[in-house]
Amino acid sequence: MKSQWLSQKTKYDGTQLRSLYAYLTHKILGNSIVSWRGACDVSFEHMVDGEDLLDQSAIRGSDMLHFIIEVFDVSLLAGVFLQRLLASIVKDVIETQNSKVKLLREGDDLYFDNRKLSISIATVSPVSTMIHFAVNVNPAGAPVAACGIEEMGFEPQKFAENVMAKFSEEFSSCQIATMKVRSIP
Repeated sequence: MKSQWLSQKTKYDGTQLRSLYAYLTHKILGNSIVSWRGACDVSFEHMVDGEDLLDQSAIRGSDMLHFIIEVFDVSLLAGVFLQRLLASIVKDVIETQNSKVKLLREGDDLYFDNRKLSISIATVSPVSTMIHFAVNVNPAGAPVAACGIEEMGFEPQKFAENVMAKFSEEFSSCQIATMKVRSIP
């Protein structure tokens, strides 16, 4: 699993959730996780979540930390498991580094004091499974009660690099686990 911090601030608008995004935009070929900081504003045209479309829910924030994951040769169900693994890693990183913060994880969503910290979606492309996961740096511009990692004492780039390293390690460990078992009759 390759990982890279993208230093240019870029607004996430949903168009980044497309096959080969990391390769064609940043020359990162293969299974990857990339992260950057920027605003978020997803139009209904680029919204992937059917529930959000039916509810006409706004997905936006003025300052977020975005992660795009692309994995080849896995199902959407595996992608949802990876999405929830990432949410658990983010929760672990925050709670390990700030003992005053206790987060609630509900599926792929993270909450602190009944305020939403994250947004996320997993989907499939013709060649891969894709995940967008984002946490608020600060909650400005969110359409719901929200919180951000700044109030928890985290610097966004260091936080993202830590999360990406832990996700990459976990992904590689899972791959190795599949290579050391024998089949059963």
